Amino acid sequence: MRNLNFELKQLCKRNSDGSFATRSNRERILTLVGNQLNEMGYRNLSAAGLKTKHIEALVNRWKEEQLGAGTIKNRMSHLRWWAEKIGKDTLVAKSNDHYGIEKRVFVTNNSKSIELDNEKLQSIKDPYTKLSLRLQEQFGLRREESIKFIASYADRGDRILLKASWTKGGREREVPIRNDEQRRLLNEVREFAGKGSLIPHDLKYIQQLKRFEDHTSKAGIHHVHGMRHAYAQQRYLELTGRPAPAAGGKTSRELSPAEKAQDRDARLTISSELGHEREQITAIYLGR
Repeated sequence: MRNLNFELKQLCKRNSDGSFATRSNRERILTLVGNQLNEMGYRNLSAAGLKTKHIEALVNRWKEEQLGAGTIKNRMSHLRWWAEKIGKDTLVAKSNDHYGIEKRVFVTNNSKSIELDNEKLQSIKDPYTKLSLRLQEQFGLRREESIKFIASYADRGDRILLKASWTKGGREREVPIRNDEQRRLLNEVREFAGKGSLIPHDLKYIQQLKRFEDHTSKAGIHHVHGMRHAYAQQRYLELTGRPAPAAGGKTSRELSPAEKAQDRDARLTISSELGHEREQITAIYLGR
């Protein structure tokens, strides 16, 4: 275990304030933060050595990853806890506005889904980036998950299993393999990368992330998170037989009691496949 991660775990054990769920979430997020700081090149950092530049680097990374405002604000609360426990209360600004973190966006029934433009995809020269984009499209993966993806580990025949170290929040999850197109893609990724990830052997994750951003930007592919919206809406159609509200389907007020039960079951399934803990978050992808 890295020195920083070890020290953060010890910090959490020595300070048991909050409920069990709060403490568990805090330790998980700080472990993720420790891993990300290491990936960004801060390899000799101690828990007591937290500085403003580390906070800003993390916030910039989370913005680049297009994480929701609520997710970033939750992580900021854990950074403030860390700063407080090492006697640097003023290290993290009290207001999230200081970092340009947006306000929470209220749910609308306007779809934010996007389809992967094949012509733009083919213009990308980096095969690692191309395969990562296709994994995002076919399995609703986040960008980081699609870059760290190792087909030889993830492919379980009828589903893929994502390692905790790849995912937001540090929780492993499963996503079903539902069609031939997904199967062909997994076979292609395995043939290309062997037992490795979609990060070239001579690069680190943060370097491949920058290459991914450069290639997608030059190809005119933006807002890749919209492919998760498209995945969620396609799964809703498959599970319920009707479009999601954000895709022009019935709103919750228009559903019959039986349809409401079906709607909730579908949302729970989709929430799990996308790596979220709460059914409510699906409203961002599906509308309500």
